[in-house]
Amino acid sequence: MIEFEQGAFRIDARVVAEGLAIEPVRVQPLMREGKITSLCECGVGEDAGRYRLAFFHENRVLRIVVDEDGNVIEQSTADIGAGRRSPPRSKRKGRT
Repeated sequence: MIEFEQGAFRIDARVVAEGLAIEPVRVQPLMREGKITSLCECGVGEDAGRYRLAFFHENRVLRIVVDEDGNVIEQSTADIGAGRRSPPRSKRKGRT
């Protein structure tokens, strides 16, 4: 469901949809519209070889920690609440 190739992640839309509590068919259109944004952070030090992927939509965030082979190490969702600062603009490369 998560692949890492040529420096980019490819994630099945169903994974993102489930974490953000939306229908899978809505993921790509919402990303194109900038209503789902994402962030990828690369681990350093003892976390080298791990990546944290975060997907933001409205008041929810999905965080997935994966290794270089795309194996999920940790996954969580959270309500980031109204009134908090806006999620970051998408810095993603590739597609879901």
